[in-house]
Amino acid sequence: MSAYLATIPSPDRGVWHLGPIPLRAYALCIIAGIIVAIWWGERRWVARGGTKGTVIDIAVFAVPFGLVGGRLYHVITDPELYFTEGRNPWNAFAIWDGGLGIWGAIALGAVGALIACRRKGIPLPAMADAVAPGIVVAQAIGRIGNYFNQELYGAHTDLPWGLEVYQRFNPEDPDNLLNGVATGHIPLPESPVHPTFLYELIWNLLVALLVVWADRKFKLGHGRAFALYVAGYTVGRGWIEMMRTDTANHILGLRVNVWTSILLFLAAVTYFVLAGRRGPREAPETLVSKDAVGPDEVPVAAGEPGASEVGSVDEPELEPAADEPEPAKVAADAPAAVDKPASSEAAAPEPKKTDES
Repeated sequence: MSAYLATIPSPDRGVWHLGPIPLRAYALCIIAGIIVAIWWGERRWVARGGTKGTVIDIAVFAVPFGLVGGRLYHVITDPELYFTEGRNPWNAFAIWDGGLGIWGAIALGAVGALIACRRKGIPLPAMADAVAPGIVVAQAIGRIGNYFNQELYGAHTDLPWGLEVYQRFNPEDPDNLLNGVATGHIPLPESPVHPTFLYELIWNLLVALLVVWADRKFKLGHGRAFALYVAGYTVGRGWIEMMRTDTANHILGLRVNVWTSILLFLAAVTYFVLAGRRGPREAPETLVSKDAVGPDEVPVAAGEPGASEVGSVDEPELEPAADEPEPAKVAADAPAAVDKPASSEAAAPEPKKTDES
């Protein structure tokens, strides 16, 4: 009888072909994550008083920078995958086959965001706070791509949620198994394994909830929500990274990404404490882009100078018509009008008839 109660099966492939066009699950997951991050970041930015559409404009710079940075980090930390004997150096550009380092993506993506924020005249820390939970959810979605690629898993396990991994075959390129297909579902020798992709996916969603809760409760500003995201993510990434069995470079017995997690955790905590001394979060008017068009783009809180009553904008003050008597005059002349005969030519206009007349 099997030592485990159940397992999670792996997909038999990570790429499908629509004619000559390959549809790669990893790339689709990355795209889906980016869309979610932009959509959620835009909602949070507008809720804080920022100009609508700003997050999309920032993403035009940040996303390409982030993709390049993520790939650079991966290639630099694992150069033997591309630049050793028998390897194809051009595969370093094959981003669709997987291999994005989140640290490089965040670092270079921040450079792109900084350029865009300066063009808009808005503070980068405030923008980082707005997009923080969306970024970590995007990372969670990206981990589903690792599942389809059948990569980055842990050691053998007999736990009920062990992940079944299968041998994949690629007759056209035997060395490129990421594009292969698992025919017959032949398990690898170490199968079932720890689904570290699933551990990190769940952890990332918990970090997103933590950031949203803390931001609502404490009104975090000046980049503190983003720092909380980095600190929370690195804690989980550190212990999950040590469970993985894929090839990685080591420093003093620890994987490079573990050291990176430790250093970034310390930096994030330090920044979180220091930024707290800057006082309350940024005022809404500082989040308005300098290229905002029209007064509707500038939020004005109720009761502040410049705020107006509903319906008072562009409504001219109404004056009584020339042939209509003023209310005060009518009231003053009312007794005299009663004493006058009905046939008098100077009588007031006859009132409208009602059902009671």
